[in-house]
Amino acid sequence: MTAIDITASPLAEADHRAQLRRAVIASTVGTTIEWYDFLLYSVVTGLVFGKLFFPKSDPLVGVLEFAVYTVGFIARPIGAAIFGHYGGRIGRKGALIATLLITGLSTFAVGFVPGYAAIGIWGAVTLTIIRFIQGVGVGGEWGGSVLLAMEWARTNRHRGFIAFWPQLGGPAGLLLANLAVLVFSAISGDQFLVWGWRIPFLFNIVMVGVGLYIRLGILETPIFRRLVAEDRIERAPALEVIKRQPRQIILAALARMGEQAPAYIYLAFVFAYGTQVLHTPRDFLLTALVTAGLVSFITIPLSGHLSDRFGRKRIYLIGSVATGVFGFIYFAMLNTMVPAWIFLGIVLSFIPHDVMYGPQGALIAECSTPRLRYSGSSIGYQLASVVAGGPAPLIATALLAATGSGYVIAVYIAFCAVVSIIATVLLPDYTNRDISQEHA
Repeated sequence: MTAIDITASPLAEADHRAQLRRAVIASTVGTTIEWYDFLLYSVVTGLVFGKLFFPKSDPLVGVLEFAVYTVGFIARPIGAAIFGHYGGRIGRKGALIATLLITGLSTFAVGFVPGYAAIGIWGAVTLTIIRFIQGVGVGGEWGGSVLLAMEWARTNRHRGFIAFWPQLGGPAGLLLANLAVLVFSAISGDQFLVWGWRIPFLFNIVMVGVGLYIRLGILETPIFRRLVAEDRIERAPALEVIKRQPRQIILAALARMGEQAPAYIYLAFVFAYGTQVLHTPRDFLLTALVTAGLVSFITIPLSGHLSDRFGRKRIYLIGSVATGVFGFIYFAMLNTMVPAWIFLGIVLSFIPHDVMYGPQGALIAECSTPRLRYSGSSIGYQLASVVAGGPAPLIATALLAATGSGYVIAVYIAFCAVVSIIATVLLPDYTNRDISQEHA
């Protein structure tokens, strides 16, 4: 970061709009790349890694197969704390360049890892280490991306609409990851397990180059530049926000329960339920999920815009209630065993989620005071990965095994929604209020 980035006088209106556009593009492209990396790993784990790196004949490797799934979620709060610290010290831009490089290069490295037949257990160990590094990068990405876009907003009335853009990285990354696997599966044919699966990981280096080029061309946010000019940079922002604003961190994590836990059930557990219980082809389920991702390109922006008009908490609470109710409708549609109803149920499943996800960036980020905002929003957001996203498919699998009923899983979804409702009611709402000044 140059001195000009920090000390420059306020920009003219046209220049400010140009920087806002660049910040929004940089945030959205960056989160798309990061989620492509994280979700590609998840998709390929079930298709490839179990066969090449985790043979059932080696019990120790079986433990590592479970670790590969969980370690990415455990690493995300750690990444949030690390990059929350540096994002509050050196700026949003510098931290986001680092997260992009860490996540992108670790994903690129996956394409070179030899299988179990070549190096035995060390292939699985290497994948686990890479997954942890990747999770650290993803953990630091979200908070900075939201702030990079949101803190360039000229007025208070459009922050929800601006902050939704980084949220599009989730469905965009999922769409790209699934398409990459489908395309290179078709190209490589019966060689997919030999070399075809590696190409989507290696191709990621091109995406990282594009993202890096975009992020290097933006300025630091006006709010952070003001913090520097007024000498209000915190020495240890991650520790300070835990000490000063623990309530907001905990409430932010709990508010995500109803969004993140159902999302991973609809995204990951649906393959186990669909193939084993409904006996539905995997490609059919994958096509339905891709369609659901396309619908999210409408519902996420719409809910972000509505949060500017009607308030973050009001829209988020509507999404929470809808999530709690829809779980029962979802399993009722799937249990009809009729392909059209199954397809529609999967496509509709993400709409209540999107109503929460659209305003979520602004809702959480606005709660923290400016000098602690990167750390506070990142830690609160990523803690949900440990209590919601990570355990959700495992809990759903255990409930199905114990009861044989999808409706019990719907009860779990409803419980998560109730937790979100309570936490959201207790969160402060800064819709259309000035967030550039210090607040408790």
